Amino acid sequence: MEIYQLKTFLAVARVGHLTRAAEQLHITQPAVSKQLKALEEELGVLLFDRLPTGMALTSAGTTLLPHAERALFDAMELLNTAKRLQGEVAGVIRLGTIIDPESIRLGSFLGAVLQFYPLLQMKLQHGVSGSVMAQLEAGELDAGFYLGEVATPGIAYVLLRHVTYRVVAPPDWLARMQQASWQDIGALPWVGTPAQSSQHRLVREMLRKHGFEPRFVVEADQEASMISLVKSGVGLCLMRDELAQAAAQRGEVVVWDGASQPCPLTFIYNKAREHDPAITALRQVLQDIWGQ
Repeated sequence: MEIYQLKTFLAVARVGHLTRAAEQLHITQPAVSKQLKALEEELGVLLFDRLPTGMALTSAGTTLLPHAERALFDAMELLNTAKRLQGEVAGVIRLGTIIDPESIRLGSFLGAVLQFYPLLQMKLQHGVSGSVMAQLEAGELDAGFYLGEVATPGIAYVLLRHVTYRVVAPPDWLARMQQASWQDIGALPWVGTPAQSSQHRLVREMLRKHGFEPRFVVEADQEASMISLVKSGVGLCLMRDELAQAAAQRGEVVVWDGASQPCPLTFIYNKAREHDPAITALRQVLQDIWGQ
């Protein structure tokens, strides 16, 4: 059953005459008769009684008429939707994610991508900033989120916001931290993170400015684990300000007032794909979500 057959059926049912239906459809009367005959043969029922004065629906035709109307509407909607999608951005995007979904507004981002670019398929790969950068350079990712200054040749970025990191300590160290100097901070043990993570890099940069190397005594790759280790007295760690303040209010850590370390949160991609329709679409969504 084809769309033009349904259109012919409905036109003849509406005007009750082959000639007038042909005029409305801009085809010849023999073509109308041929389409009706083909539809009747496909359905296996007679749709019209041929009368000297015109065409009258049979009982079968009357029953099938509303079904034909719905079928034609659905078919036209299918075609119209397909036409709207022609030329739209399509493909698979391998996206590297970091930290927690709320901090990078991942839900809002993906929701907007699905709404405005329904033919884009997003595949997420969670990791740390260094691994996202490495996979992007290796061609294993198409884009990703990144914490830190972007100085890698061939990598472009969109600045989303600046994140502030704070030094936190076990709650039992409150008195010690109130009097702590950079020399004290440099001598204390640290809870480390994987070498490719932004925290690892920031701790080293921060302490080296004051002539110290961090003494990592344990490594953790989840912020919840880091809070637990600090709370239990293992050592210091660098933590995003919003997490540090929330943990301090719960009595799990003490925030040292002697330092705050800024760090840009960015969206990175290969410069060679600057004008790629998919990357351009993602940048537009980011602009809408982050207001940059």
